[in-house]
Amino acid sequence: MKRDYYEVLGVARDATTDEIKKAYRKLAMELHPDRNPGNKEAEERFKEAAEAYSVLSDADKRRTFDQYGHAGSGAGGQQFHFDPSQFAGFEDILGSFFGDFFGGGRRSSSRGERGSDLQYNLKLPFRDAVFGKDGFELEFPRLDACATCKGNGCAPGTGPETCGQCGGRGQVAARQGFFQMVVPCPKCGGRGKLIPNPCKACHGEGRGRATAKVKFTIPAGVDRGNRLKLRGQGEAGRNGGENGDLLVVFDVEEDARFQRDGDDLHMQLDLPWTKLTLGGAVTIETIYGPDTVKIPAGTASGEIIRRSNAGVPNVQVKGRRGDLYLHLRAEVPKKLTSEQRDAVEKLRDLLEDEPVGAAVEGDGFFHKLLGDGGKKKGKKRK
Repeated sequence: MKRDYYEVLGVARDATTDEIKKAYRKLAMELHPDRNPGNKEAEERFKEAAEAYSVLSDADKRRTFDQYGHAGSGAGGQQFHFDPSQFAGFEDILGSFFGDFFGGGRRSSSRGERGSDLQYNLKLPFRDAVFGKDGFELEFPRLDACATCKGNGCAPGTGPETCGQCGGRGQVAARQGFFQMVVPCPKCGGRGKLIPNPCKACHGEGRGRATAKVKFTIPAGVDRGNRLKLRGQGEAGRNGGENGDLLVVFDVEEDARFQRDGDDLHMQLDLPWTKLTLGGAVTIETIYGPDTVKIPAGTASGEIIRRSNAGVPNVQVKGRRGDLYLHLRAEVPKKLTSEQRDAVEKLRDLLEDEPVGAAVEGDGFFHKLLGDGGKKKGKKRK
């Protein structure tokens, strides 16, 4: 015995057309055979819901059903028969979810096909990554629209013809059991057009290999792994479709003086131990030019001095920079004249009052100044 159509859709008898449409859409998505392969019960319920919607969505049929029910024959009534071809009329309900499955699709596959996206790995000198570069020109291979046929694939003076089998839609209907399917047209391959006289240069493809040139600006502060998308600079589309995009992936060369950590820079600064001891100003070369740094007296080797706003520009926030960190290291002369040695030994005798063994433990003046490089072998006490 057939169930009541309102019961099938789960709506009240005074439901609006929108409520009926919403209820049917929910059931159709839940019960569709693509979601329930091999499930006969779901298939039957799907048919039942489609039949209910076909009646209740039509004002005249719904009025007759409300008056006579399923026995809508005689007395001005009409018998309700469900035609599987009605699925084609449900595209406005299910098209956004199932695409062109039900036929009569709103989209034609003869529409232009978008070109492929490309990726180019670009290695930059360190300074170009820090400061950026205007008018950078890049050459790379790609598929461009054929210069002879201007991309339509036809010999000069000719044009494409509409496919007679699909009428230019690029799709044809094919019935598979209960359902009506939509498949690409076998004659035109889904393009909707035929090329009777192909272009000899591209053999009807409408595209050909070419060396492309593109100019763009490299933003200041790009780092390894950063990406820049250049819209429309990818491969040409087919059938007049838009170009794909070009994705530039940056790599950055190492620098002999600076090590980068995000927007911050690190630099090793070797200074005479006398400068660390006595202090004073030193001139250093940053990526922005000369800078004067004040070294406090008694600075130990291994200490770090930060120079604010002397790092790499932030690629996202204009005007923001990282910092520069100076890692101080004492320069220890490998060779001394006899006069220099006498002076250093005299200074040692004046400054180191503690026992010799204490210097080995890291408490001596030269150890604090020079780090591990200042360790001396002490004599064992007798």
